[in-house]
Amino acid sequence: MAASELYSKDARVWLPDAAEVWKSAELIKDYTPGDLSLSLQLEDGTKVEHKIDPRTNNLPPLRNPNILVGENDLTALSYLHEPAVLHNLKVRFIDSKLIYTYCGIVLVAINPYESLPIYEADIINAYSGQNMGDMDPHIFAVAEEAYKQMARDERNQSIIVSGESGAGKTVSAKYAMRYFATVSCSSSDTNIEEQVLASSPIMEALGNAKTTRNDNSSRFGKYIEIGFDKKHSIIGANMRTYLLEKSRVVFQAHGERNYHIFYQLCASSHLPEFKAFKLGCAEDFHCTNQGQSPTIDGVDDAKEMCNTRRAFSMLGIGESDQIEIYQILSAILHLSNVEVKDQSVDRCSISPDNVHLMVFCELMGVPCDEMAHWLCHRKLKTTTETYVKSVSKANAVYGRDALAKHIYARLFSWVVGRINSALKSALKQHSFIGVLDIYGFETFDVNSFEQFCINYANEKLQQQFNLHVFKLEQEEYMKEEIPWSLIDFYDNQPCINLIEAKLGVLDLLDEECKMPKGSDDTWAQKLYNTLLKQNTHFDKPRLSNRAFIIHHFADKVEYQCLGFVEKNKDTVNEEQINVLKKSKFELLLRLFEEDEKAKRSGNKPASVTGRAGPAPRDNKKTVGLQFRQSLHLLMDTLNATTPHYVRCIKPNDHKSPFTLDPVRAVQQLRACGVLETIRISAAGFPSRWTYQEFFHRYRVLMKQKDALPDQKQTCKNLLEKLIKDREKYQFGRNKIFFRAGQVAYLEKLRSDKLRIACVRIQKTIRCWLARKKYLRMRESAITIQRHVRGHQARCYVKFLRRTRAAVVIQRNVRMWSGKRRYQQQRSAAITVQCFWRSYMARKQYYKLMYEHKAMVIQKWVKCWLAKQRYRRIRAAIILLQSCVRRMSAKKELKKLKVEARSVEHFKKLNIGMENKIMQLQHKINEQQKENRELSEMLSVVEKAQTVERDRQSREIENLRRSEQEARAKAETLPSLLEQLSFLQERLEITCREKEDLEEQTKAYKEETQQVLDELNMKNSLMENNIDELSKQILEQAQELTDIKSNAENTKQLEKDLTEERSRYQSLLSEHLHLEELHRDLKEEMNDSIISRQSSHKRTDSNYSSNSSEFSLSLGSTEGDDVSVQAEDETPAAVDLPILLKLQMRVKELEQDKQSLWQQLDKKEEAQQETAKEVEEQKTVGRAQLDLESIKRQELESENKKLKQDLNELRKSLTAESGDLIPPAPGSLPYNILLEQLSSSNDELEMRKEEVLLLRSHMVRQEALKHRDSAFGESVKLDLSEMPSFQGVNRSTDIHTLNEDGELWLAYEGLKETNRLLECQMQEQERVHDEKYRTLEEEVNKLKEEKKQEQKLLAQSLLLPEDARIEASLKHEITRLTKENLELLEHQEKQDETIRKLKKQLKLYMKKVEDFEASLPRKNSSSVTNVPVRTVNITRKEKEYQGMLEYKEGDESRLLKNLVIDLKPRGVAVSFIPGLPAYIIFMCLRYADNVNDDQRVSTLLNSTISSIKSVIKRRGDDYEVVSFWLANTCRLMHCLKQYSGDEGFTIHNTAKQNEHCLTNFELSEYQQVFGDLAIQIYRQLIKGMERILQPVIVASMLEHETIQGVLGSKPTGLRKRSTSFPEQDVTVEDLLQRLSVMYTTMKQHGIDSDLIKQVVKQQFYIICALTLNHLLLRKDMCSWSKGLQIRYNVWQLEEWLSERELTDCGAKETLEPLVQAAQLLQIKKKTEADAQAICNMCNALTTAQIVKILTLYTPVVEFEERVSSDFIATIKSLLKDRKESSSLMMDAKQIFSVTFLFTPSCVPLDTIQIPASLNLGFLNRI
Repeated sequence: MAASELYSKDARVWLPDAAEVWKSAELIKDYTPGDLSLSLQLEDGTKVEHKIDPRTNNLPPLRNPNILVGENDLTALSYLHEPAVLHNLKVRFIDSKLIYTYCGIVLVAINPYESLPIYEADIINAYSGQNMGDMDPHIFAVAEEAYKQMARDERNQSIIVSGESGAGKTVSAKYAMRYFATVSCSSSDTNIEEQVLASSPIMEALGNAKTTRNDNSSRFGKYIEIGFDKKHSIIGANMRTYLLEKSRVVFQAHGERNYHIFYQLCASSHLPEFKAFKLGCAEDFHCTNQGQSPTIDGVDDAKEMCNTRRAFSMLGIGESDQIEIYQILSAILHLSNVEVKDQSVDRCSISPDNVHLMVFCELMGVPCDEMAHWLCHRKLKTTTETYVKSVSKANAVYGRDALAKHIYARLFSWVVGRINSALKSALKQHSFIGVLDIYGFETFDVNSFEQFCINYANEKLQQQFNLHVFKLEQEEYMKEEIPWSLIDFYDNQPCINLIEAKLGVLDLLDEECKMPKGSDDTWAQKLYNTLLKQNTHFDKPRLSNRAFIIHHFADKVEYQCLGFVEKNKDTVNEEQINVLKKSKFELLLRLFEEDEKAKRSGNKPASVTGRAGPAPRDNKKTVGLQFRQSLHLLMDTLNATTPHYVRCIKPNDHKSPFTLDPVRAVQQLRACGVLETIRISAAGFPSRWTYQEFFHRYRVLMKQKDALPDQKQTCKNLLEKLIKDREKYQFGRNKIFFRAGQVAYLEKLRSDKLRIACVRIQKTIRCWLARKKYLRMRESAITIQRHVRGHQARCYVKFLRRTRAAVVIQRNVRMWSGKRRYQQQRSAAITVQCFWRSYMARKQYYKLMYEHKAMVIQKWVKCWLAKQRYRRIRAAIILLQSCVRRMSAKKELKKLKVEARSVEHFKKLNIGMENKIMQLQHKINEQQKENRELSEMLSVVEKAQTVERDRQSREIENLRRSEQEARAKAETLPSLLEQLSFLQERLEITCREKEDLEEQTKAYKEETQQVLDELNMKNSLMENNIDELSKQILEQAQELTDIKSNAENTKQLEKDLTEERSRYQSLLSEHLHLEELHRDLKEEMNDSIISRQSSHKRTDSNYSSNSSEFSLSLGSTEGDDVSVQAEDETPAAVDLPILLKLQMRVKELEQDKQSLWQQLDKKEEAQQETAKEVEEQKTVGRAQLDLESIKRQELESENKKLKQDLNELRKSLTAESGDLIPPAPGSLPYNILLEQLSSSNDELEMRKEEVLLLRSHMVRQEALKHRDSAFGESVKLDLSEMPSFQGVNRSTDIHTLNEDGELWLAYEGLKETNRLLECQMQEQERVHDEKYRTLEEEVNKLKEEKKQEQKLLAQSLLLPEDARIEASLKHEITRLTKENLELLEHQEKQDETIRKLKKQLKLYMKKVEDFEASLPRKNSSSVTNVPVRTVNITRKEKEYQGMLEYKEGDESRLLKNLVIDLKPRGVAVSFIPGLPAYIIFMCLRYADNVNDDQRVSTLLNSTISSIKSVIKRRGDDYEVVSFWLANTCRLMHCLKQYSGDEGFTIHNTAKQNEHCLTNFELSEYQQVFGDLAIQIYRQLIKGMERILQPVIVASMLEHETIQGVLGSKPTGLRKRSTSFPEQDVTVEDLLQRLSVMYTTMKQHGIDSDLIKQVVKQQFYIICALTLNHLLLRKDMCSWSKGLQIRYNVWQLEEWLSERELTDCGAKETLEPLVQAAQLLQIKKKTEADAQAICNMCNALTTAQIVKILTLYTPVVEFEERVSSDFIATIKSLLKDRKESSSLMMDAKQIFSVTFLFTPSCVPLDTIQIPASLNLGFLNRI
């Protein structure tokens, strides 16, 4: 194919880029040979010119078509080169979130730095048993391929996991081991799988550390061999380790940590068991604080310590050994803190009281002085003498660190040895799978001895990988018989020879280490002199004389020679080791004992860790030699196995989730050999197609005449036309092989052909659409014109009519408006005149009134002014008088003062006159007092006189005014007198009315008070009633709440019961599985005992009917002998711990089973007690009033009759004349009255007698009630001599009532009867109300029907005659159907009532029988009943009783012929279903009839054991399991049907009720058979799953039922597992298997309900497996595959409809699959589409929806992938969903099964025993 064809316009190519490594571009101009540049346009729109070297003419690599992007296998790409590989990985990793990709035989795993839900048990089950290319790439697929090839080819396998630090090697290896532990069950009950997985936490704690690239980096390599037996079950494991990084113990770079175990110890130092170690924080120790990063985000070291200790315990390392391990590790921590002091240049010392040294010596059990001495000194030996020489501080510190490293290495080796011992199996290993977790190619800024060894190992592994890939390629070509030539591939043997050959790098290094004064510089010079000119892979740096360069397969690496010699020697001070050997610490001594063994081994191979202790110089191996020997041993192991490769890639250095750094990714792809695989594949024929796939994909490129019946020849003819160069492809036997780029060319031709076809189709369709649109527009235009013109004409006519009408309206409106305006004006004028005149009149009146009032005011003002003037004059006169009087008084005062002075003088002269003066003074005071009183009285009198005077003057004035007024009004006196007399009369009348009103008011008040009192009483009563009603309402509300809570509790109990049933069934299956294991172990133990020595035999014939004890004895069949050895002897071949574990497990399961049974029994008892209480409450009064109710009904009927007669009498009387004359004798009313009177008298007499009889009957009942009481003893009634109720004489009975105090009893009975009658009346009233409501509902219903009929009649009248008849027929059919349904409901209710009445009748009969049996029989002659005797059923001739007689001991013979040796096919076809169950039950009836409990238990136990043995032996045969499931269920139903329980015998015939069991109650055996049926059901489901599983995925997903819908896509090397075409499996094959199973179950007589449950389980398995594979297969997530799935589901639904199984729930189980198919087909672009998807996919989880959208892959170029924004929108819409986070459906889930009771209609007496069953020893009775 010419370059001009490929490099045409719009072709896409890859350009080199510094940042992104490769950048995509598109040609904007065709390329022609000879052009010096390409015109390109980048994705961002930038246009560039790419120069072409004219000498090489190398064009940029082409891009693959979009349809090939994102493929599971990189070899499926048409163009195989570096940019294509990088782009495909980037699309899968970033866009699709897929971390695994195939590259031929290599699995590329990219570390997502995020936890993904793709390692669950469901995923493991989905990958188990699948071919590697059928599923999406996964580590589980590689593990499954290794496991399958080991089982198929009987060849050991290896999984090689490699990659740089942080790429995820350890996690990948861990998941591979978890897969093996899950899919392979161990041959014994030991937990070897858990032990294998438990080794990982220990090795991670001791060998993993945090680095700058990885938080959990493995600092050693390990190869784990997982051993398998012949059954491919894990029996043990072995671990080999390589090159532990010991230097990390004493040194860590910045940001790194030491090994995890040290930090776990420090985090757990607070525990009591670690107190003696005197630890602290990690920052306190030198060997843990150098990296200054003591913690890891998200990691709890204390919690990890618990996991480590738990793993130690799981592997059998006891607590004491663990403490010793931790003690040594703690000593290393303290040793790192020992401080060395510098004394001189070559001398140093350690303080004797150094705390850390003392703790180290204490923990190690060595003398502190010696250790301190030898840490600072060393011993030198010569041929004659030994010298002790001190060392410098630097050498002492180096020796201290070397000792710490050596101790840690020995401890690491010892732990590995203990793990291997724990994982070692005593059984012989048949094969193994090895998992190699080893470091990948490393290159740093400074590379030392460790990187050199690592890269040396990777060179060896790359060589092995290249050879294996080349071998597979050549095998494929040979298998297909195509011509091939040797593929040239890179051979790195020269580089390996450079390292390991004679005079190679390692050889020269060992030689330098043997030299006395060997150094790194001399070794470097030797390398330069020896290898620089002889080997092209060796080079010397230009600017360094202490480094060298090696050209590895991945890259050239520069190694610094500094430290090579010392690290290769790995020396340690021998005297320090000798001091440690003197310790009494047992574990420390064992470590160095192994070291001594390693030294004594001499030239033997190194230990598993490749490390050794100090030894003499001539015997000690260097580290390089040990590593080379270990590597050769590893390569020999790998070459002897079939390798599987996993290459781990670190996407970025920042640990960002789902972020890919292209530069780092390309470096690792080059280093891990992925690109080498691509190069080898591209050198040959990388693209392979089967002829059928090629034909279906590219048949669009051929014409119809070119299609031949032979597809192979058709493909050859097509390729010869399309590709002219025969070197570009080859035809194999079953495949077509293409060179690189040819598939892309074919895809281009196909897309061009489809594009041309699409253009042609579009052209035709657009022409047709345009013409159709034109014709439609033309017709529409004509129609519009016609309607517009008509509309315009109508509008014109309408306009004329409106104009004329407007003129008429205007005329009349104008007339009306003028008239109205005139009337308004006239009315307004009149109104204005009226208001004006009234205004003027009011104004004149107001003026007159104003003048009159002014005169009045003037009069009073003038009067007031005159009074004021008079008062002022009077006040002035009084004031003048007062002044005059004051002057005279002053004069008088002066005169009195003069007199007083003379009196005082006189007092002095006449002292004796003092008393007299005092008396006179006293009299004067009294007179003054009297004077004051008199003056006060006088003033009062004067005031009174003044007031009286004023009053009189006012009266005078008033009289004067009155006189004037009287004179003025004298003329009006006569009229006033008349008015006065009239007013007096009115006053008298008013007084009388007032008196009457007062009386009326008084009476009204009394009446009102009475009414108020009555209202208060009523109010109080109403309040009481309200309180009572509120209480009743509260009670009813509480009852309603209780009812609701009971209903909710009932629903919850039902839900709990379902969950409990499911849990119980799973526990039961586990219990039965353990029973089988226990039985197998027991048989093996017995066989081993028998083979070794003879033993006595004992027959276990003690059976118990208890279900818990019985379940323990189900393991052995009846009649089998069990050999048991003496108790004190223990067989060597039996693993007692396993047996004890099994016994403990069985006991625990028994206890769980008992507890579950107790809970179920308690629930059932509680329900039964509740039902009994309700029933007792309902029937509490019925038993005592049965006979009274009969009489009461008769009385009520007679009362009704009397009322009717009375009404007739009244009517007849009122029908006569209205006068009050009584009826005459002989008239009609008179005769009626006489008849009524006589009948009333007769009835009265009868009622009296009946009342007395009722009283006597109540007396009898009361006497029976108090028969045992003290009152009954006093009465002493002989009830046995009391005559019956029917034969008693009424007249004599009346007289006997007065005897023995029976009247009092009758009175009490009468009161009780009244109460009961009152209750019954209330009940009747309630029934009447219910009947009334029922009748009212019926009336309403009839009204509605009448309305509907009238409506229907009205509608039918409008219809034509045919439609009317049809409508009436439909209505009649609907009405009759409704009536039938109502009648059916009514019949069901009546049947239910009849059943209840029958139950009550049986209960009453039982009570009556018990009562009659308890009656004392004192006088046997008076008893008329026949004495009780044993009832024997007489046998009629030729009539069978449904029993089979057998002799004792024939059980084993019976079950051997009927169960063990029976062939189900013949029985199912020839005889009635369930015949073995009927025969066994008939034998059981015989054992029950003879009342032999030993026979019953023996027969049932032997039956169960025999069925179990058959299921165990032939459990894989679906027909056998189905047959015995049907018979077990039938036997269980027979036990229920013939148990005599009313709930099960309700459907029996009278003959079948006679066949019920009479002596034994076998309800516990019903449960045991139910458990057995559950076990068989689960075995049936598992067998069914084994049959269906191989065809489900092939038929539902892979088969293309609708031919031409799907287009096959290119496949990679993973589809090259076989060269032969697989058999095509269709949906018809799946339906055929389902039909066979369904027919088999029908033939065996399995109940229809159980068949529905089985079908539901089948469809759930189909849905789960199909959906799980869809979620794990990217190639199946396409639009066309969704269409195919929906078509297949439709076929399954049609299969259900044909067999009337649509109501079994199977269709609902397919809903997740249907929604997944719809999700593949629905539009996925806008937010509305996202909302529609969320509403539609309610049966899918969020993880499943997102997974399907992520995996959606276009099959053709016209489809588009789902954008990441759309997926983010889906996630945001579904974030609030509460659902399981699991991705897969649980395909192993088995729904809980319920066995509904199904009675048999086959009578037992009609069953015949066929002679072919060889049961002649059974006799029909």
